[in-house]
Amino acid sequence: MTTELRRLRNYINGEFRDAADGRTIEVVNPATEEVYATSPLSGQADVDAAMEAAAAAFPAWRDSTPAERQKVLLKIADAFEERAEDLIAAEVLNTGKPTALVASEEVPPMVDQIRFFAGAARMLEGRSAGEYMEGMTSIVRREPVGVCAQVAPWNYPMMMAVWKFAPALAAGNTVVLKPSDTTPASTVLMAEIIGQIVPKGVFNVICGDRETGKAMVEHPTPAMASITGSVRAGMQVAESAAKDVKRVHLELGGKAPVVVFEDTDIDKAVEDISVAGYFNAGQDCTAATRVLVHESIHDEFVAALAKAAAETKTGQPDDEDVLYGPLNNANQLRQVSGFIERLPAHAKVESGGHRVGDKGYFYAPTVVSGLKQDDEIIQNEVFGPVITVQSFTDEAQALEYANGIEYALASSVWTKDHARAMRMSKALDFGCVWINTHIPLVAEMPHGGYKKSGYGKDLSAYGFEDYTRIKHVMTSLS
Repeated sequence: MTTELRRLRNYINGEFRDAADGRTIEVVNPATEEVYATSPLSGQADVDAAMEAAAAAFPAWRDSTPAERQKVLLKIADAFEERAEDLIAAEVLNTGKPTALVASEEVPPMVDQIRFFAGAARMLEGRSAGEYMEGMTSIVRREPVGVCAQVAPWNYPMMMAVWKFAPALAAGNTVVLKPSDTTPASTVLMAEIIGQIVPKGVFNVICGDRETGKAMVEHPTPAMASITGSVRAGMQVAESAAKDVKRVHLELGGKAPVVVFEDTDIDKAVEDISVAGYFNAGQDCTAATRVLVHESIHDEFVAALAKAAAETKTGQPDDEDVLYGPLNNANQLRQVSGFIERLPAHAKVESGGHRVGDKGYFYAPTVVSGLKQDDEIIQNEVFGPVITVQSFTDEAQALEYANGIEYALASSVWTKDHARAMRMSKALDFGCVWINTHIPLVAEMPHGGYKKSGYGKDLSAYGFEDYTRIKHVMTSLS
């Protein structure tokens, strides 16, 4: 018996369309390795059509009032709540994540974030009008940038789409959004929902591969390109965008240090860190996967962390007590496995280190100790359920190790010493520092890093402002 595949389609100018040349990609459920849908492999003609639609819709959307845009975003948030079960089902097919966790940890924050940006649309601030030159009054206008080309990743397909389209639409921009080629289902469903609320052309979705994304970024129409992805992808986007001086917004991954001092409550720290390291199979740019532990508690901490890893479960979306599902795709399984296979002789796998089962891209929760600062697995992002542990002697060495990488997105410090926590939070060269916790996010606070983690902020008023431009207007008083 053959199961009929779902047929996903692009959403351009208020209607669903196949790729102009009819090409498609097979979409695989990572929990079963079964093909469940086909998705358009969009080419230049599809990109042209989407950009033309977004450009045509821009003037009217730009000129809508903040109150009107707020009303639209609030309707989108309400509609997402009403269609939550459908969105959850699509995301589970996309990713193989535990159904209960998508329902509790992703949909509510997404809805909250859309509502935050709905409010932000009416709270843009700037300098008051004033006379800075005799006989002249100056005014500062904050305006939308124009059409935004946006590329979302596969680790949080729905939530990262929200992080992109919500601030862009709130600021008065129009959007052409591309989901990852491995996770298009939930974004196409979002287009169906949003398309019933926004004017045609304001929100467009095109599916495809890297070449599709490249065509979007290189297209002359967008004023801004925004991507969440790998450092390599971000560098390529920045290079392409530089050719016509587009604005670029990059969130490119991380390698978060988790600095655990000797006065830490080990049991609580291990419990929290293991969840923050293994949640979403470690496929999170802020995951707590690089632990630095004071030498005096190193052995005790490693033993406790290995025990926690052994007790952590991965499995099918509807399995009970499962913290995380599969890695997203076969290539990612190969990448994670490769890091473990290439470990140096001085490293020790304390727990895990292997694939789970023979169906689905599942990988065991893993702890690796005995590592040195220049080891590959310390310097590069694994993006899987692997926690590494290093030992440090004092605060200075902890900072040296923590900052001694090319990523600079997120970090955490674990200590009861307030002064030390403040010193570390100042000295850690990362866009976020958590103290005695790791990974919570709120819509009101910015998310984004430095160095090879990219630039620009998601969430918060800062993320909203990234989708605006500043204009000075000066008028003569005579």
